[in-house]
Amino acid sequence: MTTLISIGSGKGGVGKSVLSSNIAVILAAKGFKVTLVDLDAGGADCHILLGHFRPKHTLAGFMLRRVESLQDTALELSEFNNLRLIPGMGESMFTASLPTGSRQKLIRHIKKLDADFVIIDVGAGTSFDTLDYFMMADFNICITTAEPTAVLDLYRFVKLGVIRKALSVFLARDEIRKTITKTNIQSVDEIFALAEKADEGKKASSVAAVKGFKPLLVFNRVEPKKKNMYLLQLQKLLRTYVGVDNFPLLGEIPSDPNVEQSVSEYLPIALYASESPAAKAMEKIALDLINKAKMLG
Repeated sequence: MTTLISIGSGKGGVGKSVLSSNIAVILAAKGFKVTLVDLDAGGADCHILLGHFRPKHTLAGFMLRRVESLQDTALELSEFNNLRLIPGMGESMFTASLPTGSRQKLIRHIKKLDADFVIIDVGAGTSFDTLDYFMMADFNICITTAEPTAVLDLYRFVKLGVIRKALSVFLARDEIRKTITKTNIQSVDEIFALAEKADEGKKASSVAAVKGFKPLLVFNRVEPKKKNMYLLQLQKLLRTYVGVDNFPLLGEIPSDPNVEQSVSEYLPIALYASESPAAKAMEKIALDLINKAKMLG
């Protein structure tokens, strides 16, 4: 059984790709078959973080039909226990916002990848592409730092993700979906209210879809004096405006100069400084994900 793990954030620069690449490397080192998929259209750099600067194929080759299958774009990384990487496309007018059909095709093919774990590095922001990629996984990890702007951007990201999840039960041509898409929705309760007017059954399905959304939080570059205040603030915001009762803290990654040094060396910190505080924190996160995947299976 393949376990899909998406890693997203409300804004760039909070450590999303560093976490994605290190989690992939750690899981592969433990003997799992892992594929890392870089879906960050605006800043696809997982290949660089892993020391590969000019991959032969990227997602663009698959989406533009230059490569027959998504599997054919995978770069075998033998130096990381045969971890496979599907490099990102880079931003263009086409890849920055894929047509709905192309986006759904990509999601279908990602779910068919032959792997124990598929780690999906999702781009920052709140485009339909980003939200759909984030919500497709079995486990959804949100990463943020304790800066107020990062916390607020993460709140917006999760809020819109919940709204997108609630919309998923409506067909693209449903009148209610068209109405909701054109409405400036501020909370998931507004979607439930609109759904109730249209179809009682749809409201129940929408509520069930949102109830199943259990995001996991990773705090990066943690400074103990700031973390608790912002964590409580974020929990309150999500409870009040999004309807997420529980936002479990999956892990805390301390501020660690080794991270920046490892990035400069194009080597995951899990290998560059395996005994460093940040590497140990990511190891713990990976172990927790293994346990969660076992429970899911």
